Amino acid sequence: MDDSEKESIKIVVVEDSNLSRKTIIETLEAEGFEVVGEAQNAEQAMSLIQTSGCNCIILDVVMPEISGIELAHALSELKNKISIIMMSSLKQEDIIIESIAAGAIDFIEKPFDKEQLIQAVRKAEEDLELRA
Repeated sequence: MDDSEKESIKIVVVEDSNLSRKTIIETLEAEGFEVVGEAQNAEQAMSLIQTSGCNCIILDVVMPEISGIELAHALSELKNKISIIMMSSLKQEDIIIESIAAGAIDFIEKPFDKEQLIQAVRKAEEDLELRA
């Protein structure tokens, strides 16, 4: 598949902190990535995922009502082609393991390093190409 056929990555950012969400979006857009939506919780995220045509979701672990890990499990069950990148200030190994088990392709610790975020999205692009 050449670059003209390559599916472009379309990202939804799910983060309950307005400042964190804004920083993530600004970082991604500055790098040329397309952010097609943002959500503060899992309910908003599910609605966006169904309508935005996204193929990548950056997902905070700790959110009100439904956790990012629970949402990742739900997305994995849908069997759609969405690469999940989990993010959290919780650095416990079991959270990282749970995130990967829920279907995440990467885990980023907050506060995040901009280069780490960009590398995770590039990894998501590769993941989508492999599943195409």
